[in-house]
Amino acid sequence: MPSIDRRLLVAGALVLAAAACAKAPTPVPDDMSLGNPHAKVTVIEYASVACPVCGQWYREVWPTFKARYIDTGKIHFVSREMLVGDTGEVTAAAAGFLLARCLGRDKYFDVTGAIYASQPGLFDDPRGVLMSIAKANGMDEKTFDTCVTDSKALAALDRRVERYSKVDRVQATPTFVVNGAALTPGYHPLADLDAAIAAAK
Repeated sequence: MPSIDRRLLVAGALVLAAAACAKAPTPVPDDMSLGNPHAKVTVIEYASVACPVCGQWYREVWPTFKARYIDTGKIHFVSREMLVGDTGEVTAAAAGFLLARCLGRDKYFDVTGAIYASQPGLFDDPRGVLMSIAKANGMDEKTFDTCVTDSKALAALDRRVERYSKVDRVQATPTFVVNGAALTPGYHPLADLDAAIAAAK
């Protein structure tokens, strides 16, 4: 995979004191979201496409969660990008997020979903996996390389991660926040989210 400037990824390696979000996170213009923006309940997921637990949640919970709450307009779902883990995971996640954004908002969730579904292959051959996803979405190798090494896009990603770490006080992935109330970081079955959403209405 093309080299990614490590200075732009420092925020992903920060070790901060664990703390729940005490208030609703401030909206960010670059947020990627699905569902009804006017819904009474907003669920924010802070996640990394190279996080194994996030991948497990996507494969096991996401399909039903999406059908029950997003497709029906019951919630507004916001996905926020984090960079956590070792150097390999941070690099793969950064490239994955940049690829998803390069392919556009209309494909963003399909692309991140394909990355989650690719685990654990992503860890063995990140460039090969991401390139395959890129080509499946009409992107050639030259465009892919340009996309995942775009210094401005990397700097923007770094700023988002730093904000989520310092301002929203997110330390681990996945972290779910329902109408400003943070669940304990980590994997949550659908029942946990059902309860949190019901309590937030």
